[in-house]
Amino acid sequence: MTEEEKNAQAQADKETEEENDDLKVVMPEANKTNMPKEEFKEQPDYLKVFANFYIAQFEEDDLEIINFYDEKHNMVDINSYLLNNIHFPRKKLIDHVLQYHDYNFKNLLDVMIEKTGVKPEDMLAYEAWDKWYEEQRANISSSLS
Repeated sequence: MTEEEKNAQAQADKETEEENDDLKVVMPEANKTNMPKEEFKEQPDYLKVFANFYIAQFEEDDLEIINFYDEKHNMVDINSYLLNNIHFPRKKLIDHVLQYHDYNFKNLLDVMIEKTGVKPEDMLAYEAWDKWYEEQRANISSSLS
């Protein structure tokens, strides 16, 4: 390319750039807002353990025994919430489900206490609920038909 051609090309580029200035889009700076950290209300240990057990049974599609004690359809609310938020790790899921549905769990436990005499305050381990669940399953009469 000769010096004259280079100058002509530079002049053409400058004119094109000036024409494009009219069409240039200027993006504003994004306004960033940080969400405040969510505060969870304090829950008793027995309720956290029961919620953990419930979620485990939910994931295994094995809520039939607990369903016997669901007189006011509390499980519908709990299960809907779990389905929509199952992507949370278990510990976070327990905190979140208890934040919004602790009363549903308490209603279930109230009926369980009334009908079976279980003492949730004494059941502070997952294994205790698992044992109770199996005992309840064993008490169901089966048929051969």
